[in-house]
Amino acid sequence: MDARLNLFDNAVATKALRHFISAGKIIGDSTLPAATQELVKLRASQINGCGFCTDMHSKDAAHAGETPLRLNLVAAWREATVFTEAERAALELAEQGTRIADAAGGVTDEAWARAAEHYDEDQLGALVSLIALINAFNRVNVLVRQPAGDYQPGMFG
Repeated sequence: MDARLNLFDNAVATKALRHFISAGKIIGDSTLPAATQELVKLRASQINGCGFCTDMHSKDAAHAGETPLRLNLVAAWREATVFTEAERAALELAEQGTRIADAAGGVTDEAWARAAEHYDEDQLGALVSLIALINAFNRVNVLVRQPAGDYQPGMFG
């Protein structure tokens, strides 16, 4: 299976994606816990049906020490007992932020309040930016049908 458009050979796409990657580095360097970042990226990617990003972020999380149990339960985090309350709040915000079009009010005040109980202003800024950024990456990859399965941790940097 080949992508509809080779993002790595297209000058415009490559230039635009460099900015996405730069934004990702800023978020990655924030005080938002790295494990939380990977869980949020994985959950949004699952919701959006982005095979490439689901592959990438499950492998990156495992490479960073995330357990198979937690990775396997991300899609069912509400019923799982393996996530902290802070992670649950981040996953809830990620789901609501990803499903904006599905919910007539966007992100609820209750979801925001739960996240704000666990994260400071800078971490909330990173979390909001991360949710927006992973959704952008998902959309690019879904649009071009970027194939999934071959990603290896560290292959892009």
